[in-house]
Amino acid sequence: MKQFFSLLFAGLIGSVATVGGLKYYESQNAPAHIESQTEKPAAHQVSYAPVNVPFDFTVAASKSLDAVVHIKAAESRESAYQRQLRQQRNDPFSFFFSQRGPAQGSGSGVIVSEDGYIVTNNHVVDFADELEVTLHDGRVFNATKIGTYPNADIAVIKIHADNLKPIRYGNSDDVKVGEWALAVGNPFDLTSTVTAGIISAKGRSIDVIHTKDAVENFIQTDAAVNPGNSGGALVDVNGNLIGINTAIATPTGTYAGYAFAIPVNQIVPIVENIIKNQGNYSGPNLGAKATLGVTVANVSELSTDDKEENGIIAKTGVLLVELENGGSAQYSGLLPNDVIVGINNKTINTIDDLKSVMTKLKPNDTISVAFKRGSQTKQLQVKLRS
Repeated sequence: MKQFFSLLFAGLIGSVATVGGLKYYESQNAPAHIESQTEKPAAHQVSYAPVNVPFDFTVAASKSLDAVVHIKAAESRESAYQRQLRQQRNDPFSFFFSQRGPAQGSGSGVIVSEDGYIVTNNHVVDFADELEVTLHDGRVFNATKIGTYPNADIAVIKIHADNLKPIRYGNSDDVKVGEWALAVGNPFDLTSTVTAGIISAKGRSIDVIHTKDAVENFIQTDAAVNPGNSGGALVDVNGNLIGINTAIATPTGTYAGYAFAIPVNQIVPIVENIIKNQGNYSGPNLGAKATLGVTVANVSELSTDDKEENGIIAKTGVLLVELENGGSAQYSGLLPNDVIVGINNKTINTIDDLKSVMTKLKPNDTISVAFKRGSQTKQLQVKLRS
């Protein structure tokens, strides 16, 4: 009996020791995340502030959608036949390679008057003698071509309607890079489509207008623009027209990141001239380009040795490398190695800045040019030539 109690006592001691050991082991190896979240937040927890969008685009969309139309353009059979005869007279092989049937296409347009005048791209309607316009509310009208200006890729057509809702003009000169913009149009025949992006650049020339005196001064945007958007509206956040969507930069034929619009300030005088004369644009040759008559380089891209050798102290600006004999710059008194840093109180840091300013000027304009000659800052009045 004494031996039985000894064994029982030994078993109890062993059990206590085992349980105690397990409790100690658990306390030493407990997972860190067991700690109550109500007592203390985890040390690595991060609080993210919500993203606040300062506005939406509903106002801009509602103001502009009624003013943007869908255009179907077609060449009549008679016109197609006459075109093919002309092509064959000029090139006998055109019979095998040119378009055989009537040409067709579609695009967009923007209502600019209550009585039915619509602005669009010339390339949307130039081949067509049959035009059909569909309004945002679904009404369909036949349209007449009033006039065109191929140098700026602008055309004006008209429908017989009253009490339309024309778009309100903005001021494209005031548009700033980084501002929001909406592209409104009819891509892929998807009527009344709105996309948003920002103004990516201004004053772009991309060689898409193939005429002798082409006028290119595009606003660049990353709002999605596709085939069918041509002639549609680029508007600001208030729904005001700042440009007519015209072209895209793409390796595929569809949107690849950048689109280009004709600035509204360039469009308005063309449209007013066409409507006033009820025919093709007959105003001043907007394609006559003002030039300084210089070969230039960006100062920021020059090596230190080149700067020292030519006595150039400026860190930014446009270096005059060569001057054309009898050109605007030479005639005014500018010299090689002068660095243009401003025109008409606008800072000029790069060649792109210079191009952006020059595209808005005309022959015979007189401009104020600020420049550095060595360590001195000077200013001259320059009368521009073509």
